[in-house]
Amino acid sequence: MEAFFIFKSERVFPMNTSHFFAHLSRLKLINRWPLMRNVRTENVSEHSLQVAFVAHALAIIKNKRFNGNVNPERIALLAMYHDASEVITGDLPTPTKYYNPQITVEYKKIEKIAQNKLINMLPKELQDDFRCLIDDDFYTEEEKSIVKQADALCAYLKTIEELSAGNNEFKLAKQRLKKTLSERSSPEMDYFLDVFVPSFNLSLDEITA
Repeated sequence: MEAFFIFKSERVFPMNTSHFFAHLSRLKLINRWPLMRNVRTENVSEHSLQVAFVAHALAIIKNKRFNGNVNPERIALLAMYHDASEVITGDLPTPTKYYNPQITVEYKKIEKIAQNKLINMLPKELQDDFRCLIDDDFYTEEEKSIVKQADALCAYLKTIEELSAGNNEFKLAKQRLKKTLSERSSPEMDYFLDVFVPSFNLSLDEITA
């Protein structure tokens, strides 16, 4: 009788293990608004997804209604990765980050070092593909503007949610962000503010009625 032997194949690992995605998974452990009392804590991972949603929408609105010619899918990816370096630096509160020009310049240097450190965790053959997503030097000015608009919009939405829950800690933050939105104003952002933002002031029953 013929005998059959089954040999258990050995599991093969690449020579160099990458810690890139293990680091990204820890973005959910980094809380935003660290100096402020929150009704509901927001982490960097969920913030990045919301910014991707909004940036993608802004790009589509720009193309459909205001004769834009941007790539919504690329912009959504840029937004997903726009705070990735914070897994190394942590989330520095905005008032601190922009307290004076010197602090802002030095923080940008730290941010760039963190971006490069994260990129260098990847296998070499993948680094260029992710560098253009993580390193904002590879964004066009138009792409950078849309991601910044989306970032500010999502921060503004957070203040609305906190204030709606009775948390007056976010009152001044909302005023500051309204000023930021005004400075970054664009037709597509004004459209988003008019069409989508009012619902954030409503209850679940009101938005499902």
